[in-house]
Order: sequence, then C-alpha cells, then structure tokens
Amino acid sequence: MKCPYCNNPDTRVIDSRPADDGNSIRRRRSCDECGKRFTTYEKVETIPLIIIKKDNNREQYDRSKIEAGVLRACYKRPVSADQIKETVDHIETEIFNREAKEIPSSIVGEIVMDHLKNLDAVAYVRFASVYREFKDVNTFMAELKKMLDGN
Repeated sequence: MKCPYCNNPDTRVIDSRPADDGNSIRRRRSCDECGKRFTTYEKVETIPLIIIKKDNNREQYDRSKIEAGVLRACYKRPVSADQIKETVDHIETEIFNREAKEIPSSIVGEIVMDHLKNLDAVAYVRFASVYREFKDVNTFMAELKKMLDGN
C-alpha cells in the first residue's frame, strides 16, 4: 500500500481487525520511509447480480423488491416481521449461492414461491396468483389443488 504522505510504496500493517460494519477489514499501517501512520479499509469486491426480466430487459438485483413482494403476500397474515426478514434472507442466500452473474426473474419468482409455501399457504397463493398471472378461477383452483395434493 502506498503511503498517502510521502508516496513510498512500502508500508507495514501494524494492526488488523474487522471494521464496525462487519463487511470490511480495518488496517493500521505505518510507512517505513516517513514513519507516519494511516488507516485503510479492505472490502471484498462484488459484481452486482443482474436480473433478466420477462421482457428481456436487465436490471440490478434489488432486495427491497423481494421484501415488498413478500410483505404484500403476507399482508394481514399471522407472520411476524422476523419471519419475513428471515425468509427474505433465505431467498437472497439461495439466489446468490447460484453464483450466476445474471439470473432470470422467473427463477427468482420460483425461489420466492418455494419459501412462501413453507411460510404461509395463503401468502403463497397470493404471490402465485400475481406471479403466475392467473387468468381465471380454473387456473387458480388448479394451483390450489396442486398445493393441497402436496406438490
């Protein structure tokens, strides 16, 4: 690391510990040339995840959109805020564990539905009715029948 005071390319790490945010490392450094000390922060470089929408447009992954969908599905249901947060955390973990740079929104929707099915049956049906764009009562009933049969 180059010294910010004298531009010497050789500096030493004196102390290293996790930063307050928990996502980076705080390092105290000392310059061998001028003797001054300074602090640097190291953070893992991440490539943003891109979601491929139904119309083939691409947009950056946004956790708040998943949270909003799950919240809407769980509206007036006996599901706590902690359960919702935990569910969204699990959904996000599953999405990122795929280690893909781009992922179709259809896969994200299926992942959300899988998790909602385990959380609350009514929330699952609400989400599925919007996500799968049920056109009539028959498609709605077919989805309910699948769920009741355990599929």
